Amino acid sequence: MTLVDKLNWRYATKKFDTDKKIPVDKLNYILEATKLSPSSFGLQHYRVIVVENPEVRAKLREAAYGQPQVTDASHLVVFAAETGIDEDFVKDYIDHVAEVRNVPRADLKGFEDTIVGTINSRTPEQLTTWAQKQAYIALGILIAAASEQGVDSGPMEGFDAAKFDEILGLKDKELTASVIVAIGYRADDDPYGKLVKVRRPEHELFIHI
Repeated sequence: MTLVDKLNWRYATKKFDTDKKIPVDKLNYILEATKLSPSSFGLQHYRVIVVENPEVRAKLREAAYGQPQVTDASHLVVFAAETGIDEDFVKDYIDHVAEVRNVPRADLKGFEDTIVGTINSRTPEQLTTWAQKQAYIALGILIAAASEQGVDSGPMEGFDAAKFDEILGLKDKELTASVIVAIGYRADDDPYGKLVKVRRPEHELFIHI
């Protein structure tokens, strides 16, 4: 099946099979694909938190207005945006680039200056918004990769980010929860799984210039 076939198969799963867990190899594949997501300057301005602990997930469910997907899916994935993007953050990134690509760090000075100039031109709030946008790109890759593996997903914005930050101890890590996604396998009696997918027709969605 093609990726389009898989995306036609997927839907925002509301009811998960609580007894069915994602095999380790499939979970690792999905996370590897997520790691390879594009991001501005390659900074990966977010962290990806994979939550399996049932006690933690019970607390998170309360902070997500009782939505059962949080506890019933095989795994809950939290995308947390970096809130401490500064020159030190960029320095660490450039150090890593030099190491991985085995190039002199001095050769990356121009690239580093460009990134530093970008972050210095933005307010802390703008930087957090920037980071959250990058996290959403990774979310899209995760959903596509999960679909490819026959794994269901339900992305969610309906949660109290401040409470998530508190429960997961994110503030001390200079992170804030931005979007979450439950992944696992749909329950046979999930009524949403029987609905025909609705999307805008091509002539309304796409503008060719």
